[in-house]
Amino acid sequence: MSANVILKKGEGRTLKAGGAWIYDNEIDKIEGEFKNGDMVFVSDFDGYPMGQGFINTCSKITVRMMTRKKDTVVDDAFIEMRVRDAWEYRKTTVDTSSCRLIFGEADFLPGIVIDKFSDVLVVESLALGIDRFKPVILDKLKKVLAEDGISIRGVYERSDAKVRLQEGMERVKGFIGEPFDTKVEIVENGVRYMVDVQDGQKTGFFLDQKYNRLAIQRLCKGKKVLDCFTHTGSFALNAGIAGAASVLGVDASELGVAQARENAELNGLSDRVTFQCADVFDLLPELEQKGEKFDVVILDPPAFTKSRSSIKNAVKGYREINLRGMKLVKDGGYLATCSCSHFMDPELFTKTIREAAANVHKRLRQVEYRTQAADHPILWTGGEQASYYLKFYIFQVVDEK
Repeated sequence: MSANVILKKGEGRTLKAGGAWIYDNEIDKIEGEFKNGDMVFVSDFDGYPMGQGFINTCSKITVRMMTRKKDTVVDDAFIEMRVRDAWEYRKTTVDTSSCRLIFGEADFLPGIVIDKFSDVLVVESLALGIDRFKPVILDKLKKVLAEDGISIRGVYERSDAKVRLQEGMERVKGFIGEPFDTKVEIVENGVRYMVDVQDGQKTGFFLDQKYNRLAIQRLCKGKKVLDCFTHTGSFALNAGIAGAASVLGVDASELGVAQARENAELNGLSDRVTFQCADVFDLLPELEQKGEKFDVVILDPPAFTKSRSSIKNAVKGYREINLRGMKLVKDGGYLATCSCSHFMDPELFTKTIREAAANVHKRLRQVEYRTQAADHPILWTGGEQASYYLKFYIFQVVDEK
């Protein structure tokens, strides 16, 4: 490794605040030779060493940092240390039967995500440099898990996100090693699911809401529940397993609803937990017109915004969905509402919900505020916590009297 990336004076603010990225417009010059994907040194404008990272000039994020130290050797032993730290953290903080083992930058391995579903690993690699480390990371992960008696049956790659194109990489999907049955059964909070690691969204299942799903269980016993944007039925099934009288799960995806019905059957809940394929934005006004009311309404929409430029429209979407949801909650009932968009920050999300409540003349009493599960750690990085994206509120909704 010979190249040295030198920052412009006054740049590298994200890096200096604890972030892992250096953008193309922050770089003054690059001394020495390199190929994209190589490890490089990073120095401030005055020569002060900032650490080492891997470079890719095809990407706006030109360098992703692997270490803050100039003398650290980034080799197999270094990768094993990072992987071991990540696993020890999970063992301490979460149920590891199914969990996120590696969460990119928040585990100091930028650009890679690895989820464990029972005895299967699903990997998503989104940066050229980390792609080169992928075989070593997986190798060391299997070694560390084996030390705890956990044997991995197979590995599936889901590096099929569009952002790979921005890195000058092709989208990749398929087995790493021997093929296996890609329908994997997992158990979470006492609920059984079939996870489709090949064709499910992202890596197959959203593990980040694990303990938020658990949090709604106590509200649902004997209750009538509506779960909007149910995906493969996870919130609905948590309500069902907790003893809800009836649950309706709604999603616009035929595939999602089919999988949700399968999951209900797997748990013996098909009589009480039903699913409907519909656009939530269309269905909620229809339910309101029919005079339907629910004890608990759950809103778990997809990210309405994936960029700063579309925030205004996203706010409209979140406001609309929340006010519609509130109208369907019985007086004294409960609303669980969340946003998984990084750009919809906690303040803006809170303000949007407050406006929705004012519009429909409802009073909200906050039961609790939660974020993503601990296996998706929030790394504090000065101003903007890049790994903090999930906001989850539970409110009691009461009428003005």
